[in-house]
Amino acid sequence: MPYAIIVVPVSPIRAEPSHRSEMISQGLWGECVTLLETGSDGWVKIKNQYDAYEGWTTVSHLETIDQQLFDAPYTHYAPHWVTPVSLNNWPMYIPYGCLIKAEPGAKQTSWGKTTVQFEEILPLASAASGDVPQQLMRIASRFLNTGYLWGGRSVFGIDCSGFTQSVFKLLQVPLQRDAYQQATQGQTVDFLQEARTGDLAYFDNAEGRITHVGILLNDHEIMHASGKVRIDPIDNQGIINKDTGLRTHQLRIIKRAL
Repeated sequence: MPYAIIVVPVSPIRAEPSHRSEMISQGLWGECVTLLETGSDGWVKIKNQYDAYEGWTTVSHLETIDQQLFDAPYTHYAPHWVTPVSLNNWPMYIPYGCLIKAEPGAKQTSWGKTTVQFEEILPLASAASGDVPQQLMRIASRFLNTGYLWGGRSVFGIDCSGFTQSVFKLLQVPLQRDAYQQATQGQTVDFLQEARTGDLAYFDNAEGRITHVGILLNDHEIMHASGKVRIDPIDNQGIINKDTGLRTHQLRIIKRAL
């Protein structure tokens, strides 16, 4: 099975091989993918290594790699809201949180025909060490006021499950891509009053389908992507928009992934 790596800051992942098709997710710079199917006009169907999400992108956003690089673990991340790197001596700016496969202390690596140079990358943190609530708040706060974007996974635009996934991946806690998928992970917290910093709250629509997720800061506040990444009050019924006073989301379940 052929493998590739994303070599643009953000690559739209679409439902069908067309620029007019819905963007269902994004691939971020440095993420490895499996090539599943080749379409016409430069389109290729991919499967993201990180969350196994499938969709279509353009081959110009990819560089073919060998299995050794594909199998290597993600070790570092881009630490700045916009992090400078160099590809074949040309500048590029990648979004905060992009995952990187690199040796400790490395300032340069190679991806097939591409030579990558780093100004600054940091090793991934671990949910098993240090003050996890403090780490989580530091990471999550970088996304505050990022605009909501359906399918988005970066500080340039993000959706609700993209936000939670992006925060937890920097603690090396993998979450699936969509809210209803993430709701199957972790342990159930029976009552909001028992919530800890970092618990995930899920919300359903009138049909009972889970359509929204956010990160609980405590038993009365939640950070979530709704219009933008924001902090709102929450009670046993759900989220209340602090600006309008209106209830926006109906609480369904709380899960503990940390």
